Amino acid sequence: MSEMSIPVPDVPGALGADVPADAQVLPSRSALSPRQRVVVDVSAIGDLALRTAAASVLSTTVAPAVVAHAMRHPGGERRNLGFYAELAAEHDVAKSFPAPAELPDVRSRQASLLAEWVANGTVDNIAFPSSFTAINPAMRKQWRAFTSNNIVRAQHWRHDDGPRPTLCVIHGFMGSSYLLNGLFFSLPWYYRSGYDVLLYTLPFHGRRAEKLSPFSGFGYFASGLSGFAESMAQAVHDFRSIVDYLRHTGVERVALTGISLGGYTSALLATVEDRLEAVIPNCPVVKPAKLFQEWFPANTMVRLGLRLTNINSGELNAGMSYHCPLNYLPVVPKDRRMIITGLGDRMAPPDQAAMLWEHWDHCALHWFPGSHLVHVSQLDYLRRMTPFLHDFMF
Repeated sequence: MSEMSIPVPDVPGALGADVPADAQVLPSRSALSPRQRVVVDVSAIGDLALRTAAASVLSTTVAPAVVAHAMRHPGGERRNLGFYAELAAEHDVAKSFPAPAELPDVRSRQASLLAEWVANGTVDNIAFPSSFTAINPAMRKQWRAFTSNNIVRAQHWRHDDGPRPTLCVIHGFMGSSYLLNGLFFSLPWYYRSGYDVLLYTLPFHGRRAEKLSPFSGFGYFASGLSGFAESMAQAVHDFRSIVDYLRHTGVERVALTGISLGGYTSALLATVEDRLEAVIPNCPVVKPAKLFQEWFPANTMVRLGLRLTNINSGELNAGMSYHCPLNYLPVVPKDRRMIITGLGDRMAPPDQAAMLWEHWDHCALHWFPGSHLVHVSQLDYLRRMTPFLHDFMF
C-alpha cells in the first residue's frame, strides 16, 4: 500500500498563500506514474460497476414513486421547483436555512456493547424530535406526516472527563451504519487522540427511514426534486440543532467531515453554520443535477420524470441551486476548509470537488488515486487531516 502512496499535492492555496489564476487543482493523467494510472483506472472501473448497480436500484424503487407522485400532482413539482429557484436567487442563507429557534430535548441511552468495544469508551445513542418545518408551505402537510424521519438521531462517543473538542461525521447516501462509518473514518483513532466523536444520521436514513422504506435513504428522493430540497433543508436544520445541543453541554469546538451526500451536506453547512471550527468534505457532490444525467440507467427515468413535469434543464438547475453549496459564500474561514477527493471516483467524480475548490478560493485539497469507497492511500490524507484539525481544535 505504501508503494501506491501519493504525496500531498502541491496546492498553493493549501496554506493560505496567493493562488495564480491558472492554478490546476488536480493532476493530468500524464502527470501520474504508471502505477498511479493503473490504480485510478481499476478504481474507476469498480466505481462504474457500483454506480450502475446503485442506479438500477434507484430506477426500480425511487423512480416509480417519483413518477407516480408527478402524475398525481400535475404541475406541482414545477411550481415547487420555481419556489426553490426564487429562494436560491436571493443567495441569502438565513432565509434559505433559518436557524432552529429552540434547544432540542435530547434523550440519551447507552449504545450497544459492540459500539463501546469499537470506540473503547462511552457511547450513547441520542435522539430528539426535529423542530424542522418544511421551507416550502406546499410541502408542510406531507412533512409533518412523517414519523420516523422527524426524530433526529446520532451516536455520540464521549469521554467521561469531557466535554472534549468534537469531530462530527455525516455519512453518504444509503451508508448510515454507525459501525461501518466509525471504521471507515478511523474514528477510534480520533477518539483515542482526545476527540469526542458524533455520527449524525441524515433524514430518511437508518432508524429515520419511514415504515416500508425498501432501503436506508429511500425517502430522500422518493418525493421528487421538492422532497430532495426539503431533505437537504432538514439535514442542515437538524445538524444545527445538534450543534446547539453540543454547545449547551459545554462543547466549545466542533469540526465536521462527511462523505458523498454527507460531503455535500458538509459543504452546505460551511455556508450556514459559523460555529464550526473546520469543515472537510470528503468525495463531495456539489452539483447533483450533473450526476442525474450521468448515472445510467437512472438517468433515463430522470429524463422521463422531467418530461412528465414539463421541467427543462434551466429550471432544474435553478431550483436545485437552492441547496447547492456553490450558490452561497462559505462562513467557515478559508484556512479551516479542506477538500478530499479520489481521482478514480465515478460516484462523486473529482470534477465535483474541483468545482468546490474553485468556489472556495483554492483552499486546501488532498487527492488520492482510489475510488468512492476504496480510498487507496487513505493514511496520507488522515496524516494531513490530523495536524490540520489539531491547530483549530486543541
